[in-house]
Amino acid sequence: MAIFQHPTSIVSSRAQIDDNVKIGPYCIIEDNVIIGEGTELISNVYLASGANIGRNCLLFPGAVISTKPQDLKYNNFPSTVVIGDNNEIREYATIHKGTQHTGATIIGSNNLIMAYTHIAHDCRVGSNNILSNVVQLAGHVHIGDWVVLGGVVKIHQFCRIGSHSMVGADVKVTKDIAPFTLVGENPPKVDGINKIGLKRRGFPQDVIKEIENFYKLVFHSGYNNTDGIRKYLELHPNGILPEVQLCIEFIQSSQRGVYR
Repeated sequence: MAIFQHPTSIVSSRAQIDDNVKIGPYCIIEDNVIIGEGTELISNVYLASGANIGRNCLLFPGAVISTKPQDLKYNNFPSTVVIGDNNEIREYATIHKGTQHTGATIIGSNNLIMAYTHIAHDCRVGSNNILSNVVQLAGHVHIGDWVVLGGVVKIHQFCRIGSHSMVGADVKVTKDIAPFTLVGENPPKVDGINKIGLKRRGFPQDVIKEIENFYKLVFHSGYNNTDGIRKYLELHPNGILPEVQLCIEFIQSSQRGVYR
């Protein structure tokens, strides 16, 4: 097995480490850690028991993964952090393991998690996201795919951030943010849809326009969410786009309410 390990690092014999992993100086890897092929720990990375890191990830100095959650109810349940492939985790990011509530904190693939970001216990983070510097996720937060969170965004526990949305710097989020939307100020409100992001990802112009029409009717025409959705469906008796259906299901399933 071709593994590069710097002599100053401490690596448990009970860790499972695949080929072509690079472990730089002063890293600590505890029991029951899994590291996928091609992943690199630059230096001073701490992987506590239960960390499961995918392939071709890059972990920068000071990253701390799978330590005890900051939850007073935690009872040393043998939980995990599961991280997918091709993630870049920058300096001093912290990702805590799950509690007995779900058993795991789960992060997808192709994410950029910038310096000093904190991802708390039982969070679910999808793929292709950018979490900018000092983003703070409380416990049980769910992030979709292709989400951009600006610097110092703070997200309350149990909130959901819909796919393809964008949140501006320093926004304090205490409710759900619907898919495809832009939220950029305090107090938070929907400023529009993420047109530039959708165009970059190849969404057709007619789909972008119809998503915008949906939100104009539901959020900006004087209806509450229920009446707005009912009116939109009345205006489209022959069916709606899958992207709009995603928006409807997200709003209808919200437990904390959505920003409008």
